[in-house]
Amino acid sequence: AVVGAGLGGSAAVYFLQQHFGPQVQLDVYEAAGVGGRLATVTVNKQQYESRGASIHALSLHMQDFVKILGLKHRREVAGKSAIFSGEHFVLEETDWYLLNLFRLWWHYGISFLRLQMWVEEVMEKFMRIYKYQAHGYAFSSLEELLRSLGGEAFVNMTQRSVAESLLEVGVTQRFVDDVIAAVLRSSYGQSVLVPAFAGAMSLAGAQGSTWAVEGGNKLVCSGLLKLTKANVISARVTGISLHSSEGRALYQVHYESTEGQGSAFYDMVVVTTPLHPSRSNFTFENFDPPIADFPGAFQPSVTSVVHGYLNSSYFGFPDPKLFPFTSILTTDTPDLFFHAMDNICPVNISAAFRRKQPQEAAVWRVLSQQPLDKHQLKTLFRSYYSVQVTEWQTYPRYDAAKALPPIVLHENLFYLSGVEWVASSMEMIAVAAKNVALLAYNRWHQDLEKIDQKDLMHKVKTEL
Repeated sequence: AVVGAGLGGSAAVYFLQQHFGPQVQLDVYEAAGVGGRLATVTVNKQQYESRGASIHALSLHMQDFVKILGLKHRREVAGKSAIFSGEHFVLEETDWYLLNLFRLWWHYGISFLRLQMWVEEVMEKFMRIYKYQAHGYAFSSLEELLRSLGGEAFVNMTQRSVAESLLEVGVTQRFVDDVIAAVLRSSYGQSVLVPAFAGAMSLAGAQGSTWAVEGGNKLVCSGLLKLTKANVISARVTGISLHSSEGRALYQVHYESTEGQGSAFYDMVVVTTPLHPSRSNFTFENFDPPIADFPGAFQPSVTSVVHGYLNSSYFGFPDPKLFPFTSILTTDTPDLFFHAMDNICPVNISAAFRRKQPQEAAVWRVLSQQPLDKHQLKTLFRSYYSVQVTEWQTYPRYDAAKALPPIVLHENLFYLSGVEWVASSMEMIAVAAKNVALLAYNRWHQDLEKIDQKDLMHKVKTEL
């Protein structure tokens, strides 16, 4: 059984079938809709991503899914970004790459180079995971996975803040306050106190080239489930109880659907929905020792998709025709009531599509921690036709995490969503799904040589 049909669940189903073979029976439980947080909203008969919008160029699993499913990359529509302090723009992007570099250099000296070197070093080590997974290696804990990629330094990066790590490598406080804070507010809705590893992943996405799926990123989830012919059960899982049969663990999954309550038995269960008390009321029965509570909380975040006319005067541009930006990030200023906003394009972009001019009514996505009130909407927009609000608990509250959640809850009971406490992105979830599938397969076949191996870089080289 796989609990949840978001990206984690659908990727887990795909990888489980890949390793166990087509004869494996896969039931997927989903209470809401396939795709989870990869959702779209409709404005004027066009669909727009409400969250989870961009995918980093180095996301190899996501690239693979798109290829296997015959999906396409969405056409890029160029636009400029700026960082707003509540009073003025602290940094503005231009059309000219060299001028952007010059501005960064002029404002922040060598800080942005030091940032780039730091992010590149983390990413280079992180990319080792694909080699390990291609050779069938898996990890039974998030700490072991991190250790295999970057030693104790990677584990420590989940315990100390991104601000602390960057200041240590010579990035200035001003650069952290202006640029790093703005990126983290727009990606995680949180401050520079997020752990260094989560911060590095978010910053890699901000400076690399990104892409999205034509027709909406959620097509990856429905596509993988269709490809594997998984049996999707429309029901909410309420708990799992442990039984044994001929010395082997059996898991009874209890669920509620429109037809009432039910249950079914499985050899193996992968939970891909968050198990934190604020997010689920899931019970585990007959486990000895009992499965402990999951510490930590989730960050509330609100996406408002607004179809309207931008109030460019608020940003210091009385003439809307002269407003040059399609994406506005914000610094950590107490009075600022939103984290970021961008002029978004539909999930299907025709060859003739052009982005709306700043004086025209456009579709903007505004990210904030609280729902926007009428006054705040009037501050950002001269007038608007519609506002669609989605309230989420999208990301872990990173400052609340003391230890990373486990992957193995019991012999063949696995937890996938804990990876978000390391870093939260589509690719991170896909990497965790592949790890859980390999771990399940290796444990089932007692192939312990493939689990938590030390000195993997050396092993993989000799295997090659």
